Amino acid sequence: MIDHHVHLYPPEVASDPGGWGRSRGETLWVALSTRVRKSGLPVQGFPDLDQLLRDMDAAGISQAVLLGWYWERPETCVEHNRFLAACRRRFPERIRFFATVHPRMGEAGLRNEVERARDDGAEGIGELSPHSQGLEEDWPLVWRLAAEFSLSINLHVTDPASKPYPGRTETPLADFLAWASAYPGTRFILAHWGGGLAGSPEALRLPNISFDTAASPLVATQQAALGFLNGAGRTRVLFGSDYPLNLYPSHNYQDFGLARWVEEWRTLAGEAAT
Repeated sequence: MIDHHVHLYPPEVASDPGGWGRSRGETLWVALSTRVRKSGLPVQGFPDLDQLLRDMDAAGISQAVLLGWYWERPETCVEHNRFLAACRRRFPERIRFFATVHPRMGEAGLRNEVERARDDGAEGIGELSPHSQGLEEDWPLVWRLAAEFSLSINLHVTDPASKPYPGRTETPLADFLAWASAYPGTRFILAHWGGGLAGSPEALRLPNISFDTAASPLVATQQAALGFLNGAGRTRVLFGSDYPLNLYPSHNYQDFGLARWVEEWRTLAGEAAT
C-alpha cells in the first residue's frame, strides 16, 4: 500500500515551526502550521523520518510519497527539495518524493530546479497552491516543464463549502479545470478529493486529472468519500493521508490517525469494489 500524500520537514523546521517560518518570511506556513484545534491538540505534528517509518509499518504502508509544500519563497523550496531527496537516498525502497517550486525562480531557475529534482529521483512536483503562492499567471511554465520531464503535478484544492480557518485560501475550482484542459499533456493530481471535483462530470471528462484522498476524514463524510470513489473510479483515485495532519481531532492518536484512516480506506475501497 502506498500513501501518496505525506509531508515531512527538516529538523530545524520541526523543532520550531512558527519561529522558523517567521524568520524565513513564510507567513502562510506560520498561520497554517501553528494552529490548535478546539480540542487543544495541534493541527499537525512534526515527526522525523524514523517516526514516519514506524507509523507506516504499524499502518501497513509500504511506501510514502513525500510532498513539498506551497512555500512563498524560492529558496525555501530549494532547501526543502534537498531534504526530501536526502530522505529518499536514505531509504529508497520506502520513500519517494515530489519536489516543490515557485515561479519567482524564473524560467532558467525553474528548469534547473525541476531537472535537478528529477535527477534526484523526484516523481512529480507539488504539493503546490498557486492561489496561495501568488503569481497565478506564471504557473503555466511549471505545467509545461512537468510535461516535458514526465512529472505529475499535485495541487492543493480547498472545498469551497468548507468552513473558514486561519490561513484558508480560496481555490476556485474552475481554475483547475482550465489548467487541465489547456495542458492535456500534464498529469494533475488534485488533492483532498479535488475539493469535491472528484464528483464533477466536468473534471472526469478530462483524462489528465486524478485525485488523492488526503485529509479525507476531515473534509468528507464516509458517505461522501464513497460517492467520490465510485464516481471517479479507483484508477483515478490515489490513497493519501496528509500525514502528519491530525486526522481525528477528538483523539490523541500518536500516529496522527494514520492507521485508523488506512483501516477506513480499506473498508471504503471494499464497498466500492462491490
